Amino acid sequence: MTPIRIRLEQYFGFSAHDTNWRTEILAGLTTFITMAYIIFVNPAILSETGMPLAAVTAATCLCAAFGSILMGAAANYPLALAPGMGLNAYFTYTVVKGMGVPWQTALGAVFLSGVIFLALTFSGIRQRLVAAIPHQLHAAVGGGIGLFIAFIGFRNAGIIVPSVATTVTLGNLRAPQTALAIFGLLLIAVLQVLRIRASMLIGVLATTFLGVLCHQVHWQPEPYHLSAIKATAFHLDIPGALRIGGFEIIFVFLFVDLFDNIGTLVAVTQRAGLIAPDHTIPRLNRIFFADATATILGSLTGTSTVTSYIESSAGVAAGGRTGVTAIVTGLLFFCALFVAPLVGPIPTFATAPALILVGGLMLTGLGTIEWDDPQIGIPAFLTVATIPLTWSIADGLSFGLTSYALLQVITGRAQRKDWMLYLLATLFLLRFIYIAKH
Repeated sequence: MTPIRIRLEQYFGFSAHDTNWRTEILAGLTTFITMAYIIFVNPAILSETGMPLAAVTAATCLCAAFGSILMGAAANYPLALAPGMGLNAYFTYTVVKGMGVPWQTALGAVFLSGVIFLALTFSGIRQRLVAAIPHQLHAAVGGGIGLFIAFIGFRNAGIIVPSVATTVTLGNLRAPQTALAIFGLLLIAVLQVLRIRASMLIGVLATTFLGVLCHQVHWQPEPYHLSAIKATAFHLDIPGALRIGGFEIIFVFLFVDLFDNIGTLVAVTQRAGLIAPDHTIPRLNRIFFADATATILGSLTGTSTVTSYIESSAGVAAGGRTGVTAIVTGLLFFCALFVAPLVGPIPTFATAPALILVGGLMLTGLGTIEWDDPQIGIPAFLTVATIPLTWSIADGLSFGLTSYALLQVITGRAQRKDWMLYLLATLFLLRFIYIAKH
């Protein structure tokens, strides 16, 4: 074993986390495959603002690569970053198309939100916000996100479909892509029973290959040149973002990214067993530094807010425990800068089984919640239920945290040392009132 390899293993803590290079590399590849859809989905959404598709594709790959590698190298966590789903929709449909804001100005707002995040990180405020969340709700957040991503997986597989009468209902299980997803689900389940760590990766690739044989993978590559990024890079309008409507836009970018990130962070670190015995998350300032820096880079190159991805749980389920997992994912995103069209054949029905089973694995922590104690059980239930039903990690966390704080105050159990908790709850209530008026 070479000295460099020994030093790297010591830096990333392979012995402490009982892992090895093979496991970490497979975990990084698994994470990349489950979130590779963002390479195509994010440009498709942002291009509706008038931003050039090729430029946004390059920006998406670049900031995902930079953010994931920075997260792995600096913070040593198996968390991958990319432009956030939901935030890109808000950027396009609410800010640009709804409010008539030019995309250059919207990028300026993203840049300012990243700078504010960086300032909050260095001041320690973001870390205090995480610490304000009662540790009893950590498992509830993880369970709620588990149901959320499992629901996404069921939807992508066609197992659950919309219904006018009942909201959702069982889909056509004989549909080719749904049948393929069920095959993948069964294959991954069998491999997990056999304790094969690469079960997620094998399942996704096998389902994709079978889909190709069954003519269910439709792929039309759209190659691009890296020089295309010039069409969006450094085109942001910061002064414009500070003018009319700027505060509201920046606040929404801040709020959703902050609490989506916190929810994802708590869920993934708990699933990986990386939360300290005192319920704190080590190196939290480095995690937030990577997130904020990636968002700033994203705005400079031409994409919406960058955040931690819950699909990182797939890599954790595959055994990833260190920053090497995130670095591998980032390197694959960097490679996608040059070969993005080749990632296209991985369809959603192939990644859906991985999302479903990863979601199921994330429910294990719910057994640690004191359900018999209403002060904990009720907020935990609201958190678990509202994350998937509102289709928002931030909204679910808001319901859980606000109900916990209200029960504390109304029953006379509030303590002065928990002032940040009550401040957060007040902000959440004001946000709910604001949403109701709009």
